[in-house]
Amino acid sequence: MRPTARAELLWPQVRAALAQLQGALSPPDFDPARDAATFSIAMADATAAMLLPHLISAIESQRALANIRTLPLTTRDPRRLVEEADADLAVGYFPNAIAAIVAQGGDATLHHRQLYATEYVCVMRHDHPLAGQELTLDTFVAAHHLLVTFSGRAHGFVDEALATVGRQRRIVLTVNQFATAGSVVARSDLLTVLPRQFLPATGAEHRLVQKPLPLALASVNVEMMWHLRKDDDPAHRWLRGLLVEAAARQPMVRH
Repeated sequence: MRPTARAELLWPQVRAALAQLQGALSPPDFDPARDAATFSIAMADATAAMLLPHLISAIESQRALANIRTLPLTTRDPRRLVEEADADLAVGYFPNAIAAIVAQGGDATLHHRQLYATEYVCVMRHDHPLAGQELTLDTFVAAHHLLVTFSGRAHGFVDEALATVGRQRRIVLTVNQFATAGSVVARSDLLTVLPRQFLPATGAEHRLVQKPLPLALASVNVEMMWHLRKDDDPAHRWLRGLLVEAAARQPMVRH
């Protein structure tokens, strides 16, 4: 069976109404030490490495009966993942998805909250030929690069910024994990661009040098995204509060 065109048109409004009804009928309180709960959170490896230790520490200190399942984040647009309830929360940098949610205003069925902000930096090994000099646009473009991408696209935010000034870099290697990126860059002449706050999560921070980028990039605003149906759920509110607290304990970020 397939829904009619009319049913497809009505579904967003019906879904929102059902979510509100579910919220009205949900338990009025949540005791993490009494009520068992399982949550699925989609996030990249570096985000998980930074937030999960603090999150688990808070769960254990409250003797909470909570189970956390992390899902690998393989997209810059996790809206479908959250809408279809494959994840209770998505945590990461989703500028286009967040802009689309904001544009929907009061009709949006997805909610979001910024956890922290950080900046992109250029990263290279300590004894890289460029490590002891100022990084210019010319030397940056002339170098060979490693790109971290979750979607598999061989084109990222840096490449979009370079295109606006008529320049292009050579991508030699593409990976989908920050830890892999740190390990490779620490042992090669490749440069990479990472959020500054993620450097400890590479596991190779002591072997890396970070330099300011020779081009302007927007801040990395790490957000959490969830569905309207979870907005008033006491257990979900508790989880979101723990993530806000975990983010507040991160070094090298702005809140």
